[in-house]
Amino acid sequence: MATAYAQCFDPTGARYGVPTFPWRLAPDGYATRRQLRAQGLRPGGQPVAAQLMRRSRRRKSGVSVAHLYRVELALPVRPMTSRKWGALALAMLARRTCPVCRVVYSYCIPRSLGMCVLCAYPNDCSPGRD
Repeated sequence: MATAYAQCFDPTGARYGVPTFPWRLAPDGYATRRQLRAQGLRPGGQPVAAQLMRRSRRRKSGVSVAHLYRVELALPVRPMTSRKWGALALAMLARRTCPVCRVVYSYCIPRSLGMCVLCAYPNDCSPGRD
């Protein structure tokens, strides 16, 4: 475990080019995109200030990386306009509409099928099936 910590701890940025810290051990004043968004902020075009790193079996490279941004340089999130709300509503309506039967469902159509379940499997959904 000590070697994993040592590989992920580079506060000067000599090894990776940006300061690197182990997972969940970032100093105060840094935040990920999601943490900024939870505070009502966005990176605002600033470069990556640091990164978090941890070992991962899922990644081909063997490590997971999360970029960190400076909180004091972050800008407030742009508010949603009525046009953006309208565009989002139309996009969600398109995701809920079956392209074959044109029925609007209360859930998003599965992308794997490309149509509603009733159109994808017409024989399997017939009543009286044992």
